[in-house]
Amino acid sequence: MDKAVAGALSQPHSSYSKVFLLLLTLLPGAVLACEKTLRWDDDPPFSMLLPSGEVAGIYVDINRAALARLGCQTRLVKLPWARALKALEQGRLDVLSGAFRKPEREVYAHFSGKVLPPSRNILFMHRDALARWPVSHLLELQDTPFRLGAQINVAYGDDYQQLMSREAFASRVSFNASRHNLWRMLERRRIDGLIADEHTGGYEIHQLGLDQRIKATAVVVSSEAAEVAFSKATTSPEFVRRYGVALEQLVADGSYARIVQHYLAE
Repeated sequence: MDKAVAGALSQPHSSYSKVFLLLLTLLPGAVLACEKTLRWDDDPPFSMLLPSGEVAGIYVDINRAALARLGCQTRLVKLPWARALKALEQGRLDVLSGAFRKPEREVYAHFSGKVLPPSRNILFMHRDALARWPVSHLLELQDTPFRLGAQINVAYGDDYQQLMSREAFASRVSFNASRHNLWRMLERRRIDGLIADEHTGGYEIHQLGLDQRIKATAVVVSSEAAEVAFSKATTSPEFVRRYGVALEQLVADGSYARIVQHYLAE
């Protein structure tokens, strides 16, 4: 690895994006001939606004690097998840990271394939609810009055879908576009738990000062690898194929692992 890049990787978040400028100078023939819009939101450590005013995170950085290898600039667009899916469908957004392949999404989106390692979604519960329902599997809650919080249009896996097919359980699920709002609902006991990525959930709970009230459980809801979705309205299958190759290279050469470690080590 070039010493300049290695040095930049060791710097604080405010300097970390300089890695990508260095990568561009090191990539032979890297001429930025296109621009792709990439969705971000307040979803640390995957995407977030840093104190410096920069937007960064695991998904932001890895996509910038992969797209740069294809000669593309990245323009970030802040969107909640449900609106991002609609924008992807309408061709107002090019790239959406962290998406699960579903038949209804394949109508309007190409998918990169499962290149990045899987990230676990787990159940977080208020400590009082955890004391009442010390479960080890999500389906154990199906015949209880447990109240779940969920983000709009987010896929949480097969067990969640099975629970949602039960009218009594589904009627107690509270939907919100913002996970921040759901954490606050959980804090106030308006819901008993919610599902989130284990790293994101732990980060957000700590930032909100809720470590003593909200606990990660041993309930793994899904561990399927997410993919990167591309709008069919703006992106060709050939581009997506080349993107997949670039992403595989970033995983193989250790770039992805270094990016992940940078954020999770904070």
